[in-house]
Amino acid sequence: MSTANIDSYNLKSQAFGGLINEDVMSQIWDISRIPLPFTDLAGTDTHGNEYYEWTQDALSDPVITNKLVDGADAPTFTNSLGNRVGNHSQISGKTVRVSTRAIESDTIGYGNRLAYDVMMRQQELRRDVEAGCLSNLPSVAGTDSVAGQSGGLNAWLETNVSFGSGGSAGGFNTSTGVVDAATVGTAEALTETKVRDVAEDCYEQGGSPTVAMAVPSVIRKFSEYLFSSSARVATLTAETGQDNSAATAKGSVNVFVTDFGVVLELTPNRIQRNYATDESSMFLIDPAHVRISYLHGYRVETLAKTGLADNRLMAVDWTLVVTTEKAHGLICSIDNTAAVTA
Repeated sequence: MSTANIDSYNLKSQAFGGLINEDVMSQIWDISRIPLPFTDLAGTDTHGNEYYEWTQDALSDPVITNKLVDGADAPTFTNSLGNRVGNHSQISGKTVRVSTRAIESDTIGYGNRLAYDVMMRQQELRRDVEAGCLSNLPSVAGTDSVAGQSGGLNAWLETNVSFGSGGSAGGFNTSTGVVDAATVGTAEALTETKVRDVAEDCYEQGGSPTVAMAVPSVIRKFSEYLFSSSARVATLTAETGQDNSAATAKGSVNVFVTDFGVVLELTPNRIQRNYATDESSMFLIDPAHVRISYLHGYRVETLAKTGLADNRLMAVDWTLVVTTEKAHGLICSIDNTAAVTA
């Protein structure tokens, strides 16, 4: 520091904040506003009661001995009535409380603190619904003291599933009318065989899954495995006769083609939660058979003003609708840290 003159350090060192005006960029940078892969692919629906129900049905298996004698009476009547299933609605909400002075202040990056907070909390609310849809939470009937809860996709799936040791599927409980949570079991490395087996099961049940969704680390490890010599799927090649234009280095696989015409888009989901430390699931999703239904959609309610503060409530009343759980697949008990094997 120079002692022969007044420099910038002297000005900044003056008591109570110094004598130099702050130079702050009038913008807020936020990297948390990210796509919601499951919400984006699922259809939408509306319902009018806390418990939303629908029916599931399927054709009977083919019978190769289906033959009648000429002139015989009509065969014995057979029919399937289908299954009636349902899910409970869940109310999710966020509250904003901002003082009058905070609203009127000249703030950095936005014009009105109340409007900014409402926007941010609405984004958080949508992320909460995304995470809840993919969870292993059971459904819960709401009462005057217990909040209703929507059963998550991990809890719904019970037909085309793969679990680690000690794990077992949940599914819709016809005795209680609720969706039971799955028992996740011991975490194991994801394998190509598991993906192919579950995809085959979906196909045989009539499903056509097009998306394999998992936490980012699992998608990365599966992509890395597909480039390995043991996979014999995605091998690096050098083409001859190329021109001098810039080349693209391809270091990942984003589509996995299985047998049976099942083509899976590998979709990482940053919102999907682990259900234990470094343990998660991969979903094989048929978008035609999953929806998010709303008793009421996302909305902002103006609460009573409390003194010198304005209050807002953001809420949504929703449930997950798995129209046909046999259309989807679940690979549970994945060790996120383990390399994928054959």
